[in-house]
Parts: sequence; C-alpha cells; structure tokens
Amino acid sequence: MLEKMIIDTAEKLRLASQSMPKIWDGRESILEMRDIGFKYWRQVEWIEFYFKFLCQKHFAGIIDMSSEIYKNTRFDAFREIPWDFKAQAANTVNYNIITNDVEGIADAINTHGYYGIILAIGDVEYDETKTFKKWHDKLRKDICEYETNRINRGVMSRTRKTAFVLEEIHFICFDGETLRGCCGLLQDSVGRTGSNRLKRGEIIVDIRKIPDASLIAKEIFPGKVGL
Repeated sequence: MLEKMIIDTAEKLRLASQSMPKIWDGRESILEMRDIGFKYWRQVEWIEFYFKFLCQKHFAGIIDMSSEIYKNTRFDAFREIPWDFKAQAANTVNYNIITNDVEGIADAINTHGYYGIILAIGDVEYDETKTFKKWHDKLRKDICEYETNRINRGVMSRTRKTAFVLEEIHFICFDGETLRGCCGLLQDSVGRTGSNRLKRGEIIVDIRKIPDASLIAKEIFPGKVGL
C-alpha cells in the first residue's frame, strides 16, 4: 500500500500548484526562463521545460530539486520517492509521454518501491506561420546538435508550440506492476517496441492506460480560457 508520507507530499504539491500561471505564452515563458538564468530556455520543446521551471519555483521547500543518481539516471526531484516533471498536450492524437531511462527507473522502484510523475495537461497552440520558430531561433543564436542532425538528415522541422493553457496537473505514483501495465520502450530515440520488460532505453507511458490507483492527487484548473 502507498505510504501516507507520499500521499501527504502529493497533496502539498497539489495545493502549491494552484498558484501556477494558467496561460503560458511561448515568448514570455522563454524570456522569463532566460532572464532568470534557467539553463534550458533554448530548448525547442519549451513547454515541458517551462513546467520544470515552474515546479522548481512553486514546489521549493516541499520537494528537493536535487536527486540521487540511479544507474546513471538523475530525476527531476526527490521526496520519499524520485519524481519527474512532464507536460502533455490535451489536443493531440499522441498520448505517449517519454519518462526516463528504464534502468534508472527500475533501480528507483527497487530502492523506494515507487516512481512518481507530476504531469501537466493543457491545450496547445501551434506555430502555423513559422514566425515563432524564426523568433526563437534568432533568440537562441546557435543551432543545437539536435537541429544540426535534423538538417543534415533532410528532415523537416516539427511545428513548434506557441502557447499552452494549463487545465490539469496529475500526481502519479507507479510501482513496477502498474508501470509495466501502461508502458512501452523507446529505442535509440527512433523506433518503438511494445515490450513491457524493463531493459535499456527510455520508457514511454500511454497516459490513457494509467490506472486510477496510480493517480494519488489531481488539480483541475477551473474554466477553459482561450489562447
């Protein structure tokens, strides 16, 4: 059975999350991260990193942002168990989230019994005109290794996200059995396999398959505000 201390921590985090901003404008969020010196402000998938930024700001004093290393894997935070911060679009056909290294997660579960994910869900607005991409690329000045490899392979750039409306935050706690029931494996960041066995690679979780028993707290932000 889930320890009361883990449930109490999730409840404290849920209450603290109520003060997070509901509308995340891409330009404003990236500049906010840059101006405060948050090192991930250049990342193309800025929404997930902005959520990490908000978690570090709003969860300070409740959860430790420095985590022990498990099989060369460092998680976003620790309190009773390791936690990762993730963000997911609600208006999408892809319900998979990439979590962390499978060996690190397995080691964390073996050590503490559980692995936690704090998942922000909301509506996303996309950069259909490419103006946001041009703005962000100019602001970043340099081109990251991922972008260089993409250009060399002749692969078109994915449409970037320009805004996010926060609708829900889920506080999820997995043991080995519940995680295997809703996960697959991402191999070499390219191919996917349906294997549920814990082995080297990154675990992907289908959020539609997460059992109710793993959802230990949820914050719903009232009203759906247009972008």
